[in-house]
Amino acid sequence: MSAVKAKTEKTKNRQHHKKKSMAERADRHALYEKSVQNVGFEYKFVSKTFRKLRGRRPRHVREDFCGTASMCCEWVRHSKKNTAIGVDLDPEVLAWGRKHNLSRLKPGARRRVSLLQEDVCRVKNARPLDVVLAMNFSYQLLMTRKKLGDYFRKVHKALAKDGILFMDAFGGSDSYRELKDKRKYKGFKYIWEHARYNPIDGNMLCHIHFGFPDGSKLKKAFTYNWRLWNLPDLRELLDEAGFSRVTVYWEETDPESGEGTNVYSPATVGDADPGWICFLVAEK
Repeated sequence: MSAVKAKTEKTKNRQHHKKKSMAERADRHALYEKSVQNVGFEYKFVSKTFRKLRGRRPRHVREDFCGTASMCCEWVRHSKKNTAIGVDLDPEVLAWGRKHNLSRLKPGARRRVSLLQEDVCRVKNARPLDVVLAMNFSYQLLMTRKKLGDYFRKVHKALAKDGILFMDAFGGSDSYRELKDKRKYKGFKYIWEHARYNPIDGNMLCHIHFGFPDGSKLKKAFTYNWRLWNLPDLRELLDEAGFSRVTVYWEETDPESGEGTNVYSPATVGDADPGWICFLVAEK
């Protein structure tokens, strides 16, 4: 290729790149990790809570509905004794996790992570697990009591004798409304939408959109068709699955500001907030 032709091609590529909006250039998985996940906080909560309940450090974790496996990678970074298994049905998101998350680990840590493209209700493990994680509400894809109950029973069987299942949950009066919640982050805007809710069967349709400073939008970057499970039903299903104790960890409130402190403690009474997020800790 001549120098003139090469220069022309580079100019065309730059012009083509300039025509693309920020939404067209955006990586939806990277945006999700920045706006939705906080694996550093989750690691500390899980590790601290497990040590307090069991008197030892958890070593072997399985992250169900793992997506980009960000939590798996966070887990093995903290100790050479830690191992992690990530399970998800989506090959595209697992491939993204391998390229962008596992590749950043040191070789020794990378060998302690296994990613499986499997159904969380059918996956089998070679060793008993200290912890199973079902975070980011993805278990709500299991929309009947039978399906969710079967999943909980499979988790119970996979755990070690003193193993623990950690989940998060959300609710409040706003969760039953069709609405949009917007938050600003550096370089983009996150929009969480309740597009549809059916009070008869509890099914809901949710979307995540992203907006950018140039006015472009990445609409329906993620879509979730799931059932909004309430805490009493979840606790009953976990009890029926054989878990010996199920505890709700509720966010503490600053008495002066009335705002959440990002500290979660065992609770039997929660505030009737329009929107809340909590953790469920189910002990085998």
